Amino acid sequence: MKKEKFSFKKETIFIISMLLVFVIVLWGLLHTSSFESTANTVFNFLSGNFSWLYTLAMTSFVVYALWLGFISKYKNIKLGPDDSKPDYKTITWFGMLFSAGMGIGLVFWGIAEPLSHYLQPAAGIETASLESAKFAMEKSFLHWGLHPWANYCIIGLGLAYMQFRMKKPALVSSIFIPLLGEEKTKGGLGKLIDILAVFATAGGMATSLGLGTYQINSGLNYLFGIPESTTVQLIIVVGITIIYTGTAVAGIDKGIAAISNLNMILVAILLLGSFVFGPTVKILSIFIESTGLYLQRFLSSALEMGAFNEDTWYSGWTIFYWAWWISWAPFVGVFIARISRGRTIKEFVAGVLLVPAILSFLWFAIFGGIDFSVDIAILTEAAKNTTTAFFIVMNEIPFGTILSMVTVVLLFTFFITSANSATFVLGMLCDEGKLEPNKMKMGVWGILISALTLALMLGTSNGLNMLQTISIVAAFPFIFIMFFAMYALKKALDKDPYTIELDRQKKLAKEKAAALK
Repeated sequence: MKKEKFSFKKETIFIISMLLVFVIVLWGLLHTSSFESTANTVFNFLSGNFSWLYTLAMTSFVVYALWLGFISKYKNIKLGPDDSKPDYKTITWFGMLFSAGMGIGLVFWGIAEPLSHYLQPAAGIETASLESAKFAMEKSFLHWGLHPWANYCIIGLGLAYMQFRMKKPALVSSIFIPLLGEEKTKGGLGKLIDILAVFATAGGMATSLGLGTYQINSGLNYLFGIPESTTVQLIIVVGITIIYTGTAVAGIDKGIAAISNLNMILVAILLLGSFVFGPTVKILSIFIESTGLYLQRFLSSALEMGAFNEDTWYSGWTIFYWAWWISWAPFVGVFIARISRGRTIKEFVAGVLLVPAILSFLWFAIFGGIDFSVDIAILTEAAKNTTTAFFIVMNEIPFGTILSMVTVVLLFTFFITSANSATFVLGMLCDEGKLEPNKMKMGVWGILISALTLALMLGTSNGLNMLQTISIVAAFPFIFIMFFAMYALKKALDKDPYTIELDRQKKLAKEKAAALK
């Protein structure tokens, strides 16, 4: 009786998830060497034996999302009642989903990733060559293009459909109702799915917040001489935790939407300034040619993982990214679903998959173009420290210092938007999927995410590597959940009244055509 009561208890997801993250935090802080050793062992096992699975999964998400949004007979189904209208204006909707879906990562890697690939490409490619420049842009486009956003579509579409059209709770487990039935999703299996979603979310967010903290500290050091130290990083995390937890508790309309709109203004200023004062013509040429390279080699590049020469470049970059995106899928998917009521599946896929991917391409074309216009000696110096690379390279263009200051502010706002979105979603997942979750639970998760971030950053000898490691570990079990989520959504859509009526009309048309013959 006690076990059954525990399995169905209202707070099971909250309690187990909270304890799981709390134990990891204590382990990371109190037994550093053991924690780091175990995490690295698991990482090596997963990246060594399951790179093929991460690769296959992410590419299948792209194929599925494109098919569902633009080819399938389901594309005009509303995510809500047939007469429903979108809750948010398109620009606000896009600002929130883009800020939540990319956040700090774009700023952190905008300069650093093309630079790293250019100077340290995969095996067989000459360093700092024409070939490595093309490789750098092709892989940057791959890592930040259709794949991550298709990954978000899987959870976001499934949950938006079940939440607003079928009126089910806003829980990842709700996507599985067509497969398991409603009773089982309320039981132990459903709770396990939601706990794994919470764990993946916490791991993915800790990675992003850690990267953001490192770069904010580096930016403040580079611009204002503020030291790069544990104390400063602790102050940054604690200070921003107070802000993002407060805005999450304030809700979507009052807190999250306002900061997302500010984000998009800052993004526009940074991109426009970098484009105008950077090598403008070179940037335009790189954007066009890199887009062509991406499209031309899309399938082979997406499935490439160094299998023939066992090149570790792919596990350090591509496989890390696939795991990082998967670990973000539950939180971004749940959040995007929450703000997407009233849109059709086609509108959802176009807004979530295509528009952000194009903006990401433009982002990397601008900053990659700036990379390739800078002297190789400066690039070599910048590559020594990923967290300061952005500021060193930007200093080489007119008004680069001013644009770097805008970047530091953008890091703060992206930090806040990603974290408050995640905090809001964790509150939903731990409060029976309520659209306005319990404020106390959101507050607890705001603190726990920061504690996990600090444990990974400060409690290990190499915080950056540990942040990447936890993403891959946290994402692994969620791969299987997403595979089944695709099948479950297809099964639900087959039984939708719209689909049934569409099939009926097609059958009547065929019968009428046959009778005329």
